[in-house]
Amino acid sequence: MGNLEQGEGSAMRQGATTAAVFGEVLRHHREVAGLTQEGLAVKIPCDRSLVARVEVGTRVPQERFVLACDRVLGAGDIFSRLWEKIDWYPQVTHPDWFKRRVEMEAKALELREFETDLIPGLLQTEEYARALLSQVFSGRELDERVSARMSRQQPYLKPEGPFLAVVLNENAIRNVVGNDAVMREQCAQLLLAGQRENMRIQVAPLGLPLAKPKGPMSLINLPDGQVWVYSESLETGHFINDPAIIKRYTRIYDALRADCLSGPDSATLIRDVMKGYGRDGEMAQKQPQRARRRQLHRNSPRYPRLRPRKGQ
Repeated sequence: MGNLEQGEGSAMRQGATTAAVFGEVLRHHREVAGLTQEGLAVKIPCDRSLVARVEVGTRVPQERFVLACDRVLGAGDIFSRLWEKIDWYPQVTHPDWFKRRVEMEAKALELREFETDLIPGLLQTEEYARALLSQVFSGRELDERVSARMSRQQPYLKPEGPFLAVVLNENAIRNVVGNDAVMREQCAQLLLAGQRENMRIQVAPLGLPLAKPKGPMSLINLPDGQVWVYSESLETGHFINDPAIIKRYTRIYDALRADCLSGPDSATLIRDVMKGYGRDGEMAQKQPQRARRRQLHRNSPRYPRLRPRKGQ
């Protein structure tokens, strides 16, 4: 393993910044382990095409994929460390009205979010983001929007990244975006995020009377001591730093976090919901799955098909 680590270390010392470098390191370790792309895909598990695209540098690997490569290939944390060093999205463009929000996210000390119906952009998988945004965009514009959304996550995936606390309404994990496979991966992403030192994921269960904000909102704490409330309406972002409003929403949010499920209990609920989406990224049998969903939603309201908020 020594020569492999030396090769990987050399790439990192040279300031590896491209997806192609990660793909070459992955291919090298896979071949040394005697695995085909199909063999590695089975062990992760994922589609062989995903391994192929990562190796040629045309697909950005998600964190779960990277951690699985470390484990399956016996690479310690080689892939995790390399993954954190690469700027996967060197050139992205955000809508003009959303650029201020992105700038605040990148330099925030702490970001607290509440979401009603969707998974926040900072926690979305690429597949979830693509399925959601494809309701509005297509072709190259869709690719650009997805890349821009995923690029926002990079500062928060570093060990020293900003603190991110998210409270989700339960229907955010029950509303199906894309298909069952997409939702299972999204639930797995939430569980992984909840294990990070700088992230806390909590769920406000359906039917539990809780004081909540009227809609999705964020509290953004900046290094200069400023705190901003952020919300959206259609294609407009609203920023408020009035002290009285900040105080009111901070109290509402803190009370919500205290009264909803704890982190461990939220993870248990997410796992339970995840079981309804099938195992190991594969679709469960349709009839049992529909029966489970009918049971889960028997006492819950139905939600209409969701349209994405273009910023989040």
